[in-house]
Amino acid sequence: MSIPQPIPASVSAAASLSDSAPAPATPPSPARQTAAFPAQARLALAALLLVLLAAVCAPLLYPGDPLDMTLPPYLWPGQDWRHPLGSDLMGRDLGAGLAHGARVSLLVGAAAAALSLSIGVAVGTLAGWHGGWIDNALMRVTDFFQIVPRFLLAIVLVAALEPSLWVVVLALGVTSWTHTARVVRAEVLGLRNREYVQAGIAAGMGQARIVLRHVLPNALTPILVSTSIVVAGCILSESALAFLGLGDPNLPSWGAMIASSREAIQSGWYMIAIPGAAVTLTVWSLNVLGDALNQYFNPKLRDRA
Repeated sequence: MSIPQPIPASVSAAASLSDSAPAPATPPSPARQTAAFPAQARLALAALLLVLLAAVCAPLLYPGDPLDMTLPPYLWPGQDWRHPLGSDLMGRDLGAGLAHGARVSLLVGAAAAALSLSIGVAVGTLAGWHGGWIDNALMRVTDFFQIVPRFLLAIVLVAALEPSLWVVVLALGVTSWTHTARVVRAEVLGLRNREYVQAGIAAGMGQARIVLRHVLPNALTPILVSTSIVVAGCILSESALAFLGLGDPNLPSWGAMIASSREAIQSGWYMIAIPGAAVTLTVWSLNVLGDALNQYFNPKLRDRA
């Protein structure tokens, strides 16, 4: 195990810890902040807020069951102002399905990303901090999950268990953590030999305290940037699972809306285009925001802007 060896303790060790710890980054000037968040990122943020607003207001806008068949089938968008997005081939309001489906997609994306980040941060921190055989063992487990196709493994897990909202969250969470684990491991490997970490060891601080208070906070930037990418991937995977009939049958989903409208692709293409556009817009927004955050927090990229 290649844990950094303690250096001789000294009276000045604690003082050295505070002196050597990296100073908080100087926030960029307002001009640089504007440059770091280009118009595309602001547009993506506005689109994501719109999806979030639709999800929050869905019970108010459409208080009934979004799966109820209360409208005439094949009602095209704009034909009835009370139902501006029209209805599908079974007479379900597309607007209700879209708003309630946003709740499901965002919930699955956020919950699966939280589970994925928790596993990835734990594995990456343990591997990077301890090194040695612990690092090798955890990285081989990571290699296994990277070799097996992630979406195929999620299908197997959902099919083996009864498809439900939380089974989908579990399947996506346990198959999406490998990238985060490798990123965190690389950051911890670079941080564990820093002077302020060595000073903490010399001062007698416990390993858990050093990792939680001085290592992980300095590795947050890549974790934060990767979060939006993980959420986007989970939303896309949830839609794909629902399209294959592996989503929760009792909840509306964008993927299920697309799947149920495949028979009407020629006579009512809008039934597929509307939920498809919602998935595309949400995933695009999260990816663009992830790139913008990377540019904002990365001094080299920020200075180029």
